[in-house]
Amino acid sequence: MTGIGFGAVLGLMLWAGAPDAAVAASSMEHDLDRLYGRVATSDGESYEGYLRWDVNESHWTDVLDGLKEIPPEWEREAESLDPAFAAEQRCNRSLVAFGVRLTWDVDDDMGPRVSSSGIRFAHVRALEPIDARSVRVTLTTGEEITLHASSTDIGRAMRGLIVEVPGAETIEVRWRDLERVDFTEAPTSAAPPVAERLYGTVETRSELSLTGFVSWDLDEILGTDMLDGREDGVDYEIPFAEVLRIEWESDRSARVFLRSGVELELRGTNDVNRDNRGIEVADPGFGRAIVSWDEFKSVDFDIPPEHPVRPSFDAGSRLLGTVSAVDGRVIEGEIRWGNDKAQLWEFMSGGHRDVDFTIEFGAISSIHRVEDDRVAVVLRDGRRFELEDTPDVHARHRGVFVKPEGRPRRLVRWQDFDRVVFSR
Repeated sequence: MTGIGFGAVLGLMLWAGAPDAAVAASSMEHDLDRLYGRVATSDGESYEGYLRWDVNESHWTDVLDGLKEIPPEWEREAESLDPAFAAEQRCNRSLVAFGVRLTWDVDDDMGPRVSSSGIRFAHVRALEPIDARSVRVTLTTGEEITLHASSTDIGRAMRGLIVEVPGAETIEVRWRDLERVDFTEAPTSAAPPVAERLYGTVETRSELSLTGFVSWDLDEILGTDMLDGREDGVDYEIPFAEVLRIEWESDRSARVFLRSGVELELRGTNDVNRDNRGIEVADPGFGRAIVSWDEFKSVDFDIPPEHPVRPSFDAGSRLLGTVSAVDGRVIEGEIRWGNDKAQLWEFMSGGHRDVDFTIEFGAISSIHRVEDDRVAVVLRDGRRFELEDTPDVHARHRGVFVKPEGRPRRLVRWQDFDRVVFSR
């Protein structure tokens, strides 16, 4: 979103009235799963209310992105099971100087390896910043994990934590001032949030239909947020609550249909051209998908269905299932995907055309390798996506580690992997 001055407001006033009463009323009745909690600051202040994290996360089903450390014992185990990986690691721990190769066992300066990670806020009980780039996360199970910055979700790059105190003021807290956040359900006595989360169905050029909470330009998420653009020399700032539908028109413009019946072709800002950073759809059923501007076809905004106040996901269980190899081996037990994902709350990532998927392992029924860099993922609700082109789906994938009950862990290398069926 880019700032637009008086002309935008004037242009909006020419045709736009107050949001439709039915739409406004629906937000109070349906938007029940907003993040809520108590925020403590380094100067001793404390604020309680609805939370908006880093601008575009505001619901329990949203994802806190980060990097997690891979336990050294996992690395050692992978080396013992995979000679090729062991040779690669030895190469990484050596150098040639004056014709002599020097090798060491551990490089303390490098620190532990990290991998991309993330967790839904529904699994989080509390967050405590450790430093400018790290946070300690306490899960609802009591387990603690450390996540490091990989985007603007964690660290000094975070775009702020907004606390909407019910019936009172709105506070913004920067990372450097943040001491701790304790997540709780909103008390029944609390006034409802001011605005509803955007919800709708996004259609893509590759004929995907994705329904869920929408983050436009990875930035605007509420009905009170503004869609910026220009038509015929007039600048507009349009509250998303007034928008019924948006269609891709060209690299430089979008066609916008308003609830009032007005139709506009807007251009001139990153909200409505190829500089748009993506349209995110947060689907409570699996995770999220981010659609690029080139792949985007249209979005229809709608009233969200009712959700539990705080969705219940299984955060504390390890991945369990049955792994089949192309040579006929079948191994059942605890599963570690790619030597870095072992819990139901963790995510696998993959691309489909210009759509980036992040899918919670707890939502996956099975994964079948189609090619070296492509898999078919079947969700527990029956939906199927073919994903490719990430470290989770790649010819250099570390393989699937399986520990049968009472027996040593075994490795099914990626080139030997056929499918996994996860236990419920």
